[in-house]
Amino acid sequence: MKVKLLNVLTVCVVLLAVLSPAFLVFSMVWGKHLELVKVQNSTCEVNNNMRADSFLVPQSGGVYSSQSQPSINLSKQNLQSHNLTVVEQYQLATIMQWFFLLTPICVGLGIIAYDRYLVYRNAVFQEQVEMLERLWQQSIEQ
Repeated sequence: MKVKLLNVLTVCVVLLAVLSPAFLVFSMVWGKHLELVKVQNSTCEVNNNMRADSFLVPQSGGVYSSQSQPSINLSKQNLQSHNLTVVEQYQLATIMQWFFLLTPICVGLGIIAYDRYLVYRNAVFQEQVEMLERLWQQSIEQ
């Protein structure tokens, strides 16, 4: 039973090691795609807001420029905060990938180490039994 479990775990770890670069590349491309889509959406929102402001505000140069500056500053702040959340999402995705990669490896190494420990304990126990049998034989002979 343990050998089958160890074989299955080994196959899973090797498969994960082989596929992890593909997962990493796919997640990076997908993250960049999502970032691009969000930036495009926010750019459209900024453009729509600027068009709406231009229709509402009279076309005198001083009034338009003074009222459009706060909306431009707000849009820049929104983009910066949005970029921070994308970076945080990327970091979280990286942490999760390493977690999913290292967890099976650690479990497999733990099973192997525990199996080796059991073999070691069995060898020590056998040595103790043999020593006690020799002492018992010696005490019977005397």
